[in-house]
Amino acid sequence: MTPDIARRWQGLVLALVLFGVLWLLAPVLMPFAVAAGFAYLGDPIADRLERWKMSRTLAVSLVFACMLLIVAGALLLLVPLLQHQIRNLIENIPRYVEWVRGVAMPWLQAHLHLNAEAFDTQKLVDTLKQHIGSVSGIAAAVLGKVSRSGFGLIAWLANLVLIPVVTFYLLRDWDVLMARIERMLPRRQAPVIRRLARESDQVLGAFVRGQLLVMLALGVIYGTGLTLIGLSVGPLIGMVAGLLSFVPYLGFIIGLGASLIAALVQYGDWMHIALVLVVFGIGQVLEGYVLVPRLVGNKIGLHPVAVIFAVLAGGHLFGFLGVLLALPAAAVIMVLLRYGYERYRVSDLYGHEHDPPVLDEDGATQASSVPDVRESDD
Repeated sequence: MTPDIARRWQGLVLALVLFGVLWLLAPVLMPFAVAAGFAYLGDPIADRLERWKMSRTLAVSLVFACMLLIVAGALLLLVPLLQHQIRNLIENIPRYVEWVRGVAMPWLQAHLHLNAEAFDTQKLVDTLKQHIGSVSGIAAAVLGKVSRSGFGLIAWLANLVLIPVVTFYLLRDWDVLMARIERMLPRRQAPVIRRLARESDQVLGAFVRGQLLVMLALGVIYGTGLTLIGLSVGPLIGMVAGLLSFVPYLGFIIGLGASLIAALVQYGDWMHIALVLVVFGIGQVLEGYVLVPRLVGNKIGLHPVAVIFAVLAGGHLFGFLGVLLALPAAAVIMVLLRYGYERYRVSDLYGHEHDPPVLDEDGATQASSVPDVRESDD
């Protein structure tokens, strides 16, 4: 076995071991993953403050304080709104069920010839009343599940406290950690790894910062629009649609379907259905032509099918942590796949009618050395 092949096998074994460790430790990695995400978002701002002749500790303290204020303000604003919206939804459950029983089911039976006995709406009502009779009942159920054991409650509280603590220390030492990782790279592969790291950072920056802003903007657009047309649960539907918009068309489909049902139950006329369609049409136009091009751009390059697969695969392998990290990981994998494809195009396995292009020291294709096939064909 040649030294080059031996090094590749060592890298493969190391990658498999790392994946196995992450899979085993997934239940305890949640606070560290969330903290790393916050630190990643705050590091560019801290670096900019450092360039303004501010010490790293002071810059990190200011960024960390702003993060805490933003999170606290969001909780103070959203929790009462969610509480009101959930209470409103629960109070209107009988109206929704009555609409299904009196309007939707007769229409489905008449047009699709469905069996009425297959849909027991009364059982649905009883189940909903049993589990979510009130907002306090929901809170009690959640707290009861969390506190079934003293260890579970302690672990939940520890994770909650760990997130800001780990965020602060990661944010303070982010540049030091990156420098240490860079020094650990094998010297022969260091230029290529640095190039891939730069491209991955560009992709992750575009996704994390841009997609979060897109989700927030869509939540505000949908929530405000549905509230203006008079839907009582409009803010709740808007927030859910915005949060789910990181999966292409998922937030749009769920939000549109829920809004149409809410409009039919609350008003029962075609005008409000048309207004709901207008709200989501405006949201889709703004997302496709304004928000995504300006905030996210075309750096990610993930097909909608790849996004759905990444979310499902991440959730299956690592649970909620996998869902949280699925799209950033998929974006990095896309960078690696593009690099692998680039290497494949200059390999003997692909084959060339002309001389193959030359790679520079960073592993990038030198454009000047690539023959123009169109000119040669002419």
